[in-house]
Amino acid sequence: MVENVIWPAYFDAALSRRDGRRVPMELAVEEPSIDEIATAVQQVGYDAVVERDVAYPRRHWDAAGRVLVKDADDAKNTLVQAVAAYVGALRD
Repeated sequence: MVENVIWPAYFDAALSRRDGRRVPMELAVEEPSIDEIATAVQQVGYDAVVERDVAYPRRHWDAAGRVLVKDADDAKNTLVQAVAAYVGALRD
């Protein structure tokens, strides 16, 4: 079973690429929540498991949580880009 880990930092417009953002600024949002990300993962068509009390290693002081994506067939970057598009759409 393949699990991809998706951190909110991947989508945070306040972060630089160096600090962990993985999407272009056009797809980034302010303060993404793990609930938004989990909803977007489900919209893309995968099962999402939310873990709330874990911290992104680059931001170890901020336990923002993470989303585990089960059995994703897509490459991680493709998955992250698709999730970013849905997170942006959820906010519109």
